[in-house]
Parts: sequence; structure tokens; C-alpha cells
Amino acid sequence: MLKIFLSSHGKFASGIQSSCGILLGPSENLTVFDAYIDQSSVQDHLDPFFETVSPEDQVLLCSDLFGGSVNQVMYTYLTRPNTRLVAGVNMTFMMNILGEDPEDTLTDERLDEIIEESREYLRRVEFEAPAAAEDQGGDFF
Repeated sequence: MLKIFLSSHGKFASGIQSSCGILLGPSENLTVFDAYIDQSSVQDHLDPFFETVSPEDQVLLCSDLFGGSVNQVMYTYLTRPNTRLVAGVNMTFMMNILGEDPEDTLTDERLDEIIEESREYLRRVEFEAPAAAEDQGGDFF
């Protein structure tokens, strides 16, 4: 089974969990930790999380910021079997990961595809004036 641990500075992680829950429904394979809002640390939550991981499970650690303190702690867990780390996650990434069947193997190739697709959704959006035909009541998008 794919087990996901998402952590962030502040409430970003629980916010993504909430939004994904609204759009996709609850995910039993997602654990989140919002760092720096109380005295507990990322490690205080990762150690019990790994106690639930069996040898055949895959683990995907997800952090908000590459090189940030949360990511640095998660990095030390990469020595664990079947564990990968993705930094700089966004909503698109998490929706795609949570949309995968947790019983299927998440290959490196599929993970890279999801990362690349997630990058495409980060963009500046510009207003485009409707064409003359669309001014007559056509759709905007």
C-alpha cells in the first residue's frame, strides 16, 4: 500500500488535506502534520507514522518547501526502505497522488509524470477579451 506523509510550515498541509477531501473524498492513506504551530516536531510525528509502515508498503514523504526545515528532517528518512520524498508539493500534485490506487505500485516514472503535470498548473493567468462572436452571448472560457 502507498502511505503518504505530508508536512508543511504552518497549516498548509492540513489545508491541502481539507481541500482534497472536499474534491476527492477522504483518504485513509494520507497523514498530515502542520509544523511550527505547537511544540511537537516533524520527527515526533514521522517516527509513529513509520511504525504503521509494513515492509511491503511504499512511503511517499511530501513537503512544502525544498531545502526548508521540514524537508530537511524528512530527508533523513530516505534511508528507510521504499521511501521517496517530493518537495514543493501543490494541490494538483496531491490530487493526482491521492487519485492513484494506493494498492498499486507507484513507479518512479509515474511519480515523475505527476510532478511534471503538477508544474504545468502553476502559471500566470491573463485576461483575454472575448472575440466579437463571443460578445454576442458566447461562453467566456
